[in-house]
Amino acid sequence: MSELPLDLSALSADHQDDLAAVRTFRQQLKEAREQLKQRFAHGDDIGELVRAQALIIDQILSHAWRRLLAADETGIALIAVGGYGRGELHPGSDIDILILLHSNEHDHYRAALERLVMFLWDIGLEIGHSVRSLDECQWEASQDVTIATNLMEARLLEGPASLYDELRKRTGRDSIWPSRDFFQAKWNEQTSRHHKYNDTAYNLEPNIKEGPGGLRDIQNIGWVAKRHFEATTLHDLVTHKFLTEKECADLIAGQNFLWRVRFALHTLTGRREDRLLFDHQRTIANQFGFEDDAEGLAVEKFMKGYYRAIKELSVLNEMLLQHFQEALLYNDDASEPAAINSRFQLNRGFIEARNENIFKRYPFALMEVFLLIQQSPEIKGVRATTIRLIRDHLDLINDKFRADLRNRSLFMEMLRQPQGLTHELRRMNRYGVLARYIPMFGRIVGLMQYDLFHAYTVDAHILGVVRNLRRMLVADYAAELPICSRMIQDIPKLEVLYLGALFHDIAKGRGGDHSEAGADDALEFCLQHGMSNYDARFVAWLVRNHLIMSSTAQRKDISDPDVITEFAKQVGDKNHLDYLYLLTVADIRATNATLWNSWKDSLLFELYNATKRALRRGLENPIDKNEMIEEVQQQARTLLLQQHVADAQIDRLWRNLGDDYFLRHS
Repeated sequence: MSELPLDLSALSADHQDDLAAVRTFRQQLKEAREQLKQRFAHGDDIGELVRAQALIIDQILSHAWRRLLAADETGIALIAVGGYGRGELHPGSDIDILILLHSNEHDHYRAALERLVMFLWDIGLEIGHSVRSLDECQWEASQDVTIATNLMEARLLEGPASLYDELRKRTGRDSIWPSRDFFQAKWNEQTSRHHKYNDTAYNLEPNIKEGPGGLRDIQNIGWVAKRHFEATTLHDLVTHKFLTEKECADLIAGQNFLWRVRFALHTLTGRREDRLLFDHQRTIANQFGFEDDAEGLAVEKFMKGYYRAIKELSVLNEMLLQHFQEALLYNDDASEPAAINSRFQLNRGFIEARNENIFKRYPFALMEVFLLIQQSPEIKGVRATTIRLIRDHLDLINDKFRADLRNRSLFMEMLRQPQGLTHELRRMNRYGVLARYIPMFGRIVGLMQYDLFHAYTVDAHILGVVRNLRRMLVADYAAELPICSRMIQDIPKLEVLYLGALFHDIAKGRGGDHSEAGADDALEFCLQHGMSNYDARFVAWLVRNHLIMSSTAQRKDISDPDVITEFAKQVGDKNHLDYLYLLTVADIRATNATLWNSWKDSLLFELYNATKRALRRGLENPIDKNEMIEEVQQQARTLLLQQHVADAQIDRLWRNLGDDYFLRHS
């Protein structure tokens, strides 16, 4: 690290009065911070800058302490805690200190400590401080895992080492929060925190610290490692075989990237700011050297890189916490793995590959693993070693893999499962499998939608639409959307609906009409995956027309019979109307949590009812009518022949039914 930008002799000078000391300290602090900002602007190593910030504060606090408290005091110590205790500070970070007393002698030090806090405030240093005795620290840390975590990061600045050592002993894992309890508490804490952000890192104005995949997740890994292994660096996880060298390098690179963004945010706003708001995104994109060109806006490129970094960190976080879960919560489980099939087994409730060559020998197992989780609710997740194997074999998902009938069948079978689809599509997206299997989807991973409505990246939005459709089928949520919950029960082929959702925005960012391009992609994909011409065209129709119902309801006068007639002609029949209505509701609700309201709900349902009445009056003109009738008859004939009903009997009955019967019934 280059020389610290502080004049330590000026800080040590025997000042005549407090006012002169305040001026000197304030000036030194201001100049030091300004120098670090300049170094950041010139591209200096972010790790050095973050640690230099902490070292500057160390020097300021130590000199202020020596000036205002007697040097020979043995019953009191100044200790850095939290992120500052780790020696990591950004320009606007909280500066948390603990003033530790040997015994409960608060009154004895009250006057001196009040002078210290006032002095620090006067020089422009906003600190978060607590004054506690050893007994108080031990008690409060035992009751609150957040306090215990802060004290784990404790670092002695001033005072007797013996007092600091006693604190470490009393708050260590042998005294309070043993590794197992600590891990469970931090796991629950992270789960709760992720829920606040809708379990997605892909908000368009993300919180780079608290959101999924953010800095807090990296810190969580460090805390558990420190508690369990007494690790001092993330690289210690390589020594304990929890990470490979490459994964550790990826983790540190991701942390450094987020540090750069956070440093830039704090510098830009002049305060602690961890939300990457739109205005800040544009400024930082330019600051980081991104430029507008034919491939996209500078801010879109910057944010796409950001989301992909967050996605990588999310997987590493999942994998490491999975490792810890196995080591800490299930280490006393001596049960033998139970075979699921010749490729996978259940180990302590988690699915794992039976050996490290499974995916090489059977590439289709890269799809099969997700289907098996759907089919077996008792599976808690994927073992960390298998997550690593999946990621290491992504290059097997190529054109040959996509053309393999087994993989196409496995994917379609996933869509037909009664449970787990949302979880497994999201897991496939996290691990990189979905982007490899559907290359068009890979192009929209991390892609922003700069408009007034969307609150998530395109991939997060698409998976949110699928999730909303699945939620309509869950009895516990029937009261949310009772009409949709009843309607979706009568949908004959849910996979058509899910594929419409999966492809409806897949062509975003390519230029031109994304609905048309997406419809072409959907048609090709569906035909490749063995769907009938009718069903494939139905999916493509949904993609091509996924916006017409919301735009008609919100932009046209739906009390005008001509508007309803025109919309009914576009829809064609009640079957298409039902599918489109469900997709439209799910789409709006996945766009932005604030967009859906009772007005939109009533407007869409009013349009749905008016259109249904118009179709009943005779406007119904089914899309691909003859093909639909032929398909229904073919499926019905297959079933009837299995029941030994003769062709002649079938034909005799069907001659009397007419086309309308086959259009209205499956």
